[in-house]
Amino acid sequence: MEEQMERRPLILYETIEMLYKYINGISFHDIAESMSRLYGDVFPGVFVQKLDCLERITQEVCSGLQVQNRQMQRFFRRFETDAIRDNLCLAKVMTLSFFLYDHPELEKEAEALKRYWAGMRQEGFQIVAVSMSGLEFRPLEPGQRRKDLVEQLCELDYPAMAAAVIKEYLTDYSQDFLTEAARKTYGDAFGGKAGYLAPVEGDTYALELWHGPTSAFKDMALQLLPHLLTRSMQKTGETNKVVILVATSGDTGKAALEGFADVPGTQIIVFYPSEGVSDIQKQQMITQAGKNVKVFGIEGNFDDAQRGVKEIFGNTALSDELEKKGYTFSSANSINWGRLVPQIVYYFSAYVDAVKAGKIAAGDPINFVVPTGNFGDILAGYYAKLMGLPIDRLLCASNSNNVLTDFINTGVYDRRREFFKTVSPSMDILVSSNLERLLYSVTEHDAARVADYMKRLNTEGHYEIDSDDLKQIQSQFFGAWVDELETKEAIGRIYNDYHYLMDTHTAVAWRAMEKYRFLTSDETYTVVLSTASPYKFADSVLAALDDAQPQSSNPFELLQKLHADTGTEIPPRMLALENLPVLHSEVIPADKMELAVVKNLV
Repeated sequence: MEEQMERRPLILYETIEMLYKYINGISFHDIAESMSRLYGDVFPGVFVQKLDCLERITQEVCSGLQVQNRQMQRFFRRFETDAIRDNLCLAKVMTLSFFLYDHPELEKEAEALKRYWAGMRQEGFQIVAVSMSGLEFRPLEPGQRRKDLVEQLCELDYPAMAAAVIKEYLTDYSQDFLTEAARKTYGDAFGGKAGYLAPVEGDTYALELWHGPTSAFKDMALQLLPHLLTRSMQKTGETNKVVILVATSGDTGKAALEGFADVPGTQIIVFYPSEGVSDIQKQQMITQAGKNVKVFGIEGNFDDAQRGVKEIFGNTALSDELEKKGYTFSSANSINWGRLVPQIVYYFSAYVDAVKAGKIAAGDPINFVVPTGNFGDILAGYYAKLMGLPIDRLLCASNSNNVLTDFINTGVYDRRREFFKTVSPSMDILVSSNLERLLYSVTEHDAARVADYMKRLNTEGHYEIDSDDLKQIQSQFFGAWVDELETKEAIGRIYNDYHYLMDTHTAVAWRAMEKYRFLTSDETYTVVLSTASPYKFADSVLAALDDAQPQSSNPFELLQKLHADTGTEIPPRMLALENLPVLHSEVIPADKMELAVVKNLV
């Protein structure tokens, strides 16, 4: 009951939003004002006993309603009853659904509404009261097909799909705002290739996520995150400057810098391993302009940077002190939920594009292969599966730092191992932060058990999960790792055989997929996530193609050589880096990160 009471203001607001979408010529303000006047103090007490006020709201506010949505038209035709015969009654049903669904004092009315919505579902409709986007995302029992959901998503472009998916989690934002923000994010900056599905070989496609401004998949989330953060600051009345701390293995840093540079009310400080990123990745960060940005190299690896940022977040005394001075900490790493949620979208997009291309039928299973180190990108796929997307297997691809592969295969997470610097540096990670979220899910939200795992990881360097939890993980994930020679061999072979050029991280994923197919004989339609432009790692890609180290050490000469050898296009913004001044050259010990933050607040 307390939970329902907490939801009611939100339900009221979202009802206004839903009605607004189907009303012509009536402003959002007018609807909100009418709702407030009619329901005001009597909601939810007297209101639940005086349903005739619904007639007044529909008459007063919804007289101009027109049914334009195709599913709503079909819904209207489906129910030739006195209850649903005209637009006003349709608006009433919509309003009732939001206000009264599962209300304990209106069991009779709620059951009638449930029957209406159940009838819709039987006909393949998914406009459901509990879904603010107009789509019902829910997992089904094994073997059930989500044809209904996929068919609806086929009608949406990428920005509209992003708004629909994100709304299921970030319910404090209006559908209109999310749609507008998504269109601003995934428009010109991605050149029409947001979530581009590239054919490579047979029933295997590459989901190219690197057509954004920094040529890495992190753009898919980090170009949207500033919109989400600034709007949340407006909604909450936040007056402190939000200081965004970022630990990066190469791609997150530049994507976050690009997104937050000169965003009012924010400051961003990025830490990267000074010897653990590619030359182009480093150049992207150290040339970043913006009055509110600061970049530090650290003496150490990504795990050191990530641990340092977490320690700053955990220093409550420091947070309290800076709060008094007008600063509030936040993050652009995937530990920030607002960063992770947008990544769920491209799993839906890839599936829908496969359906549109006739490669699979709506409801058919699909596999995804994800090169990952921090487990965020593949976790987004797991959440897409929980939302009802027909994903069969999620293949977790690791490089020589194969802690995740070992965990999936054995149930033992052990960071006590040699750390390798590889040609796929964004995956050079031994402590995968987002795995904690997966454990929280598979343990059915057993926070105490997960906390114990994390405590043991911090104090002992390892932990082992229960056998039942391991079985659940293994039923959905497959782990495989790829060494340096295999990575380079895959780049050269795929280019020679199919004329498809991939970066080092995508090559890890491709080779892991080949191993999986050899071991399982699974020929399910498969999408390999391509996480970065090959030009970000031109030296390693050239070495793989020529089977020798490039003669030049100049990263911009290597870009031109890769272009000359393959005929592929160099991302224009990457070319421009050569002429940009270095603005951030400082390298600090990892244990000085907190001091660097305090000294550089602006």
